[in-house]
Amino acid sequence: MMDFMNMMNKVKEAQAKIKETQAELVHLKAEGEAGAGMVKVVVNGHRKVLDMEIDKSLVNEKDHDMMKDLIVGATNKALENIDQKIKEKMSSATAGMMPNIPGMDFGNMV
Repeated sequence: MMDFMNMMNKVKEAQAKIKETQAELVHLKAEGEAGAGMVKVVVNGHRKVLDMEIDKSLVNEKDHDMMKDLIVGATNKALENIDQKIKEKMSSATAGMMPNIPGMDFGNMV
């Protein structure tokens, strides 16, 4: 019975740590770029776009479709990069707190 209570306490601890870490994710930033740096997008850990840079050479009516594709590519890359940072942050926040239970990945709890 004590082992079960100890495990439940650990789960509560992990939940509190996860909640705290999720609040801190707003401070994480990741950048994605496309077109050899002609388009750059910065996102935060809440998966919100914070900033975007577009090389002035792209601002031309005939390049509209290319610019659109590059913006989408850079945004998706930034979101991939932030997903990795979120996973690392959540994993480090719960490291050693929970027993190794097959199938339980607390790093993905966002």
